[in-house]
Amino acid sequence: MGGNKLKFGVAAVAALLCAGTAAAKDLTFGYVPASLEYPYNVMTAKGFEEAAKKAGVKTVVLDPRGSVEKQGNALDDLLSQKVDAIGFLPLDSVVAESFVDKVNDAGIPVVAIALQVGDSATRKLSDPYPGLSALVATDNYQAGYVSGEMAASLLPKDKKAKIAIVMGDPAYTIVKLDTDGFKAALDKAGANYEIVAEQPTNWTPDEGEAVCQNFLTAHPDIDLIFSHADDMAIGCARAIEAASWKGKLIATGGGSKLGHDAILAGEMHGSVCTRPQLLGELMFKAMHEAATNPETPKGRFVTYDMPQITKEKIDDCPEQW
Repeated sequence: MGGNKLKFGVAAVAALLCAGTAAAKDLTFGYVPASLEYPYNVMTAKGFEEAAKKAGVKTVVLDPRGSVEKQGNALDDLLSQKVDAIGFLPLDSVVAESFVDKVNDAGIPVVAIALQVGDSATRKLSDPYPGLSALVATDNYQAGYVSGEMAASLLPKDKKAKIAIVMGDPAYTIVKLDTDGFKAALDKAGANYEIVAEQPTNWTPDEGEAVCQNFLTAHPDIDLIFSHADDMAIGCARAIEAASWKGKLIATGGGSKLGHDAILAGEMHGSVCTRPQLLGELMFKAMHEAATNPETPKGRFVTYDMPQITKEKIDDCPEQW
């Protein structure tokens, strides 16, 4: 069964993690992130391991270092170890379908975290791939929507506003969701705008800086730049300073320590709170429920609230990963 959506606010998490710790003594859970090279992914593992420790569950974390082939091998390794539940952060959404099928056929609960399993062109985020016990992810359409609401309040009212978008890697399904949500919020607000430039990146500050340099050279009259993540926005801020640009920079995929610092310093107007450590905790909870209760429904979509982060609301996003 699919379409079971669970959404958690910050205050609810501690109670959820403390629930159902009985019968956990002999459990072992495995987690295969995409790559522990990135702070975001490291924080998902931290949330998972800390939640497991509190519940008395053993953990095995295997790092495929960005390789789809190694991710598949790591999942096979966990199956051979006969762990009680498996979580993974997909590197390739389509290839991940076969991974889920294999784990599901072995009768072991499998949870995907952060990224969708399956082609986003045909499968909605809220309708997880069959076989998944749960998809635990940031609702990136909603994250983009919250950014769009922020942007609508910042755009000039006396002309058609010009917007540029610093995209993430288009291979990730979240990139389209971020942009679609962003535009939907602007349209609902009745904003008068045009997207004059969009350019993909590999999610790094250096590429964010290069892309924004290109934007500001080609379109010096841009009113607002929207970045798909804090990381690129941090690099973009360097290009903005060099160009003495006076527009507004906002992001989604926020909550990092560097992003918080940039907002407090006035280098970025605001972002949207994403919480990878919380995702790791919620992944553990979904795995634990499935491993200890055979009646737990499959196809659950688990997400959380995402407030705006501005200088005035900096404490609303506590992780700072």
